[in-house]
Amino acid sequence: MGFMRFHFFLIATLFMVSSSVFASDRIRIATFNVSMDASNYVDYEQLPTVTESPIPGQLSAGNKQIAGIAEILQQVRPDIVLLNEFDYVERERGVAVFLRDYLGQSQNGLEPLNYDHIYMAPVNTGVPSPFDLNRDGKATGRGNDAWGFGWYPGQYGMVILSKYPLAADSARTFQHFLWQDMPGHHVPMVPDADGQLTEQTWYSPEVMAQFPLSSKSHWDVPVMIGERVVHLLAAHPTPPSFDGPENRNGMKNYDEIRLIRDYITPGADNYIYDDNGQRGGLGADASFVVLGDLNAGPGRGGVEGAIEQLLDHPRVNDVWPMSKGGKRHSPDVDGSEYHTAAWRNRVDYVLPSSDLIVKDAGVFWPIKGQQGYRLMAERGASSDHRLVWIDIAL
Repeated sequence: MGFMRFHFFLIATLFMVSSSVFASDRIRIATFNVSMDASNYVDYEQLPTVTESPIPGQLSAGNKQIAGIAEILQQVRPDIVLLNEFDYVERERGVAVFLRDYLGQSQNGLEPLNYDHIYMAPVNTGVPSPFDLNRDGKATGRGNDAWGFGWYPGQYGMVILSKYPLAADSARTFQHFLWQDMPGHHVPMVPDADGQLTEQTWYSPEVMAQFPLSSKSHWDVPVMIGERVVHLLAAHPTPPSFDGPENRNGMKNYDEIRLIRDYITPGADNYIYDDNGQRGGLGADASFVVLGDLNAGPGRGGVEGAIEQLLDHPRVNDVWPMSKGGKRHSPDVDGSEYHTAAWRNRVDYVLPSSDLIVKDAGVFWPIKGQQGYRLMAERGASSDHRLVWIDIAL
């Protein structure tokens, strides 16, 4: 879609949006790792083959965990939200069921929540590779031998829900960008029996010629907010763990975050190409919000400085959303008010560009006596991650 056509689309769709959307002077943007992949309900590692995710069973009515996720969303009421770990399947079997049977129904007395605009796209998780990627002597095509860790294609997917028009035709995806095409990318090496790294690369040239950088995908989805176009930059890098001395996941996590950094850095983005072959990154004057479970905390990561690539970026305004619940959960840990996961770390981010005015921000982590506390305290009642949100001025 060309520049003029894109802006015509935005203007046209803007007039079709209910005026109630613009009743407030601010808009709430959130990210939430909902941990709703179907492996919560089926042990895929024990099955001989898996061809598709059984989403109809997962999203059937009465699921306690999914109802808890919907209750949190109905309480926080974001205008735009990225959901991580929401399986990528046909809309009518997945997100449509969630919108109709969970968000569209009152949870624990809360008002139903509706979204008219949805964006979803394929991910690399669970997509079989022909290689023995974890070097255990077996090329299974599943789990650690998939291009992104997963037991079936579409596991740990992403979806954006929005009350504002999403320019889906102008969205850019980077699912197939090759890791080897990033200049100066990290190269994991094979360790010896003592854990000392050798000069042998973990991944062969044949593997790297097909290995996508993104463990799920990287998205740039434009949205019209008032009179401003804001780019939603969504991602979910691999955790910097579940490996060995070679640190292959830690290195990949760093480089997945680096792709976002370079995408918003004019002059550093020349090597980047999207799934349609368009090259380059985001314009120097573009507004954006980075969203997602980035699996890296300040001062903590598989490679030092992974998340600092964004937190210290001159175009990023990190407002450090916080909660009382995080502090109560880990009173002995410095900075626990900024934690976004039950396992005591900050890994989920909503990072606006510095030209956007942030009015408020927070992490949904209620303390005892507040509504929603039981969803944090009861095992399996929601997610091990916490919803993170910011309010920006219209």
